[in-house]
Amino acid sequence: MSNPVIDLLTALRDNVMGVTESTLATVDGLVVASDVDKTHPESMAAVAAATLSLGHRLADQGDTGQLREISARCSTGHVIVTAVGDRALLAVVTDEGLDQAAFRREIPAVTAELRRHLDKDVSS
Repeated sequence: MSNPVIDLLTALRDNVMGVTESTLATVDGLVVASDVDKTHPESMAAVAAATLSLGHRLADQGDTGQLREISARCSTGHVIVTAVGDRALLAVVTDEGLDQAAFRREIPAVTAELRRHLDKDVSS
């Protein structure tokens, strides 16, 4: 039986050039689902949760509204942590060939669909 959340993560990798891995986690750092090959999903979830928390504080201090994402631009790619509602986050690892325009087009629909799945699990 297919897991629809993992299918969404796999589709993100397949549809956006440069996306290599992703981990869906709770805001307190617990793995919900992952599509990874090299990274350790539990470690990524924990660090991404801490990053998102600090990002919320940074947004508050800057009085810039609700945090949407934090991005780390690295020497061979990016790590992008995106809020998925108030209870979850999506950590996406990319290589240097990330198609940022495609990522920007895809990520709102992906996070909305992930929120729907998480909300369905809570109400069940």
